[in-house]
Amino acid sequence: MRSSIASRKTRGRPRDSRIEQDVVAAVLKVLRVHGYRAVTIENIARRVRRARTSLYRRWPSKRQLVAFAVVHELGVEPAPDTGSLREDLKAAVETLRRAFAGPLGTAIAGLASDMAHDAALGCLIRSAVLAPRRDSMRAALARGAVRGEIARGLDVELLLDMLTAPFYFRTLFGHAQVTAGMSGHAVDYALRAAAPQARNNT
Repeated sequence: MRSSIASRKTRGRPRDSRIEQDVVAAVLKVLRVHGYRAVTIENIARRVRRARTSLYRRWPSKRQLVAFAVVHELGVEPAPDTGSLREDLKAAVETLRRAFAGPLGTAIAGLASDMAHDAALGCLIRSAVLAPRRDSMRAALARGAVRGEIARGLDVELLLDMLTAPFYFRTLFGHAQVTAGMSGHAVDYALRAAAPQARNNT
């Protein structure tokens, strides 16, 4: 399912970036205001003033439509290979900060609730959005381990959670702001815990 969403951008008619931007904006607005149940191909087509068939060609189901909107906002492979683990991870978590500062941030609570009640939606979001992002960050950590920037034998899944959880947590519960400096701070704290010397002293 993950590959089908990504490949849909390159198959068939030439990519129309305008319709994609309009659709993403409409989907996120409906999610924020009315929730997942109100997202339908017909509703979104009407909001962006496009024929339903033009949307169905790109997104055959509402679940794929919602997943595409989230991928569009977050990106799939957020951790570039810059040669520095800190910079790779900072770039990755910065995509969260930027996305949550926009419409996705106001829609994420409702989407999380909808995922809990719709198993197929939850599975699609995890496979099409979360899994490739974690794969990208996991690869960055592997490169960093080879360069000696972090200790080997770490619980990588826990480390990934440490890097991203503050952004989700603050966005969902609103107990603290997601600030401009959070990306660097979150990465620095995580890398401090994962440093070779810290690992050797435990």
